[in-house]
Amino acid sequence: RQRQMCIRDSLIRYWLHSSEKTDSPETFAEKVNEICTVYHEAETVHENGGHTISVDEMTGIQALEHKYPDKPVIPGKADHMEFEYIRHGTVSLIGFFDVATGRMEKPYLNSTRTEKDFVEAIRALIETDPEASWTFVCDGLNIHKSESLVRFVAGQCGLSEDLGSKGRSGILKNQESRAEFLHHKDHRIRIVYTPKHCSWMNQIEIWFGIINRRLPKRKIYRSMEEPEASILRFVEQYNVMAKPFKWTYKGVPLTV
Repeated sequence: RQRQMCIRDSLIRYWLHSSEKTDSPETFAEKVNEICTVYHEAETVHENGGHTISVDEMTGIQALEHKYPDKPVIPGKADHMEFEYIRHGTVSLIGFFDVATGRMEKPYLNSTRTEKDFVEAIRALIETDPEASWTFVCDGLNIHKSESLVRFVAGQCGLSEDLGSKGRSGILKNQESRAEFLHHKDHRIRIVYTPKHCSWMNQIEIWFGIINRRLPKRKIYRSMEEPEASILRFVEQYNVMAKPFKWTYKGVPLTV
């Protein structure tokens, strides 16, 4: 009885759920089910020359160098590592996980993660197959609904309609109107957004978990270029044996 009442402060379980799930269950179900459909159709889309890409950012990858060298290793004893370190900056990775092949395509590495960075990363990826259809699954971060991204997609899709003015009118007016445009099913390049607090719906999060576990935890980096090179080597090696994730979740059952 006493053991059952002990507080286990080392045991953590996240509890926060998507506000969309409680505020608008129908909208939540539509978004979840659409993403599941996109995943399950990815192989067929790939066979027909299209691309289904799960995208997100891995930010704050630190380039740290220990200030002093480690002590020589003594068998049977704990390693002695200096706790002080020198910062050489941080790296951000914009990753594009191909749902159909399991490959990480055209990783974009930079010291920043801005609206401009995201558009440039998307542009570099699409240039690998400029006439194909592209469906991106990502969260609702503001840079995923930016004016620059709308203008880029409109240009790539040959859309000549008036986009309006940011903050004032038309498609560019606000994030909601821009997201609606970017999500349009008739566009050759479109974005499908995950519900709020639903990163588990984004397959690239699984890949991020893999790279976090496999990259050396105690690696010493003496410049920002070194972690970038380490990430690119990992991607190259991973892609050799890459396989798509088996997505078994079929979505939210619809009530009749």
